[in-house]
Amino acid sequence: MSADTDPLVEAFARDGRGEERERALESVRASATLLLSELRRPPTMLRLRAGEVAVELRWEEPVTVAAPAPAAPQTLAPTATPPGAPAMPQEPALTATPEPERELTFVRSPTVGVFYLAPEPGAAPFVAEGDQVAPGQQVGIVEVMKMMIPVEAGCHGRVVSVMKPDAAPVEFDEQLLSLEPVG
Repeated sequence: MSADTDPLVEAFARDGRGEERERALESVRASATLLLSELRRPPTMLRLRAGEVAVELRWEEPVTVAAPAPAAPQTLAPTATPPGAPAMPQEPALTATPEPERELTFVRSPTVGVFYLAPEPGAAPFVAEGDQVAPGQQVGIVEVMKMMIPVEAGCHGRVVSVMKPDAAPVEFDEQLLSLEPVG
């Protein structure tokens, strides 16, 4: 077996029925990849079962989180003028205007694996902070068992932050990007 062979395939080969199981495993991988590529939005959970064939997909509504509340407005009060000093002209008090509260939506990992920001090493990333995205637009890839699963935006929005670096291991449903919904 070569160094890049899947450990599961190696285990199947050791029990004498490796070729049959390897074909079955490859068929399941191909079918799952095709199924995921045809979905408008990746599910938050995918479960496959071989005995009595079962495929389960689950989508959860995107979680919105309010940005932290801004600090209370600050007013600069006039200072007292010492006796005998010339009076300074009064300036209007300055008030800091709070930033409007914004809700964020998160793009989450569809599975456990390795998250990639670009289609291949050295290529430009799918998206960067500040970019506008549309529903179904690919924003990354999660690699699992040599399958490349596209990660797609679930809504129109602006990328506020990329929360995971390129080639980072990720867990199922882990936040990868935060989006500010637009329109």
